[in-house]
Amino acid sequence: MRILLFLLDTLFFFLVGAALLRGWMNSRRLRMTQQPGVFVVAITDWIVGPIRRTLPRGWMQATTDWASFVAAGILALLYAAIAHAMVGGMLPGVQNLGYTVTVPLMALIFLVRTVLQGLMVLALVYALLSWVQPHSPLLDTLGRLVEPVLAPIRRIVPSIGGVDLSVLVLIILLQVGLMLLG
Repeated sequence: MRILLFLLDTLFFFLVGAALLRGWMNSRRLRMTQQPGVFVVAITDWIVGPIRRTLPRGWMQATTDWASFVAAGILALLYAAIAHAMVGGMLPGVQNLGYTVTVPLMALIFLVRTVLQGLMVLALVYALLSWVQPHSPLLDTLGRLVEPVLAPIRRIVPSIGGVDLSVLVLIILLQVGLMLLG
């Protein structure tokens, strides 16, 4: 059972993470014709396309890619429903609340966890590429994705000896967030 839950968690982490990344990339006005845009479009087009066609036109004019974020929410709910059916809804502390409460709660926790873990992966790859291949074309894309989160940290944490510690601080904060999720 644990192996099936692990495989389910991994599959939905990639699907939900790809939908969230697609929405974030579109919101940041990044071209989807270069990596990781090509990858996330290939993984999520089967669900984002139909949602995009069903959302009201006013939602499509906004700067936020609501179809991708709605797709992530639907996928998180699907994950929670399947996981709930597999484990019988044994979410610590809320065992007696019932299916209609535990599934959305599990989906919300899964979404938040995916955001935190996905941001950690982006920050780690960004930091490693900046040290190893500072002229990589992917570094610019990752920078535009991670900079809005790093900017407030950089205002508080100064560079020490020319070394930017903001990514390290971000990773520590993300780890604390994951620990709080339990």
